[in-house]
Amino acid sequence: MVDRSSDWMSQALRDLELAEKCVTDGFYEWACFLSQQSSEKAVKAVFQALGGEAWGHSVSDLLAELPGRYKPPDELIDLAKEVDKAYIPTRYPYAHPSGPPFKYYTRREAERLVSNAKRIIKYCKDILEEIRQERSR
Repeated sequence: MVDRSSDWMSQALRDLELAEKCVTDGFYEWACFLSQQSSEKAVKAVFQALGGEAWGHSVSDLLAELPGRYKPPDELIDLAKEVDKAYIPTRYPYAHPSGPPFKYYTRREAERLVSNAKRIIKYCKDILEEIRQERSR
């Protein structure tokens, strides 16, 4: 399998950049969703670099499935669980009692999820750098 981890990480960073712009522009539900998407793609980049593929959309599950020394601390998995909650309800009205999703998300929540995504992505980037260094030895 061809290692496409840099492609996955590049897209994760671009999604995160758009999430930050969505916070600035008041599209809080999209900032939350893009935080989930960027985190998911960053973890999938790690799986790619390790020669595997990851299936599913739960960032916390994906992180927990990382092998051995790459397993994250529980605190990071907890941040991912919060990000996971933005996967569906940010986009679909049926996920809420009434009204469209954008009425349910706040700037504070969007900023928190973007911050969570940044920490998850940093963790994944650090792993990717470690893998690259090992391969160059």
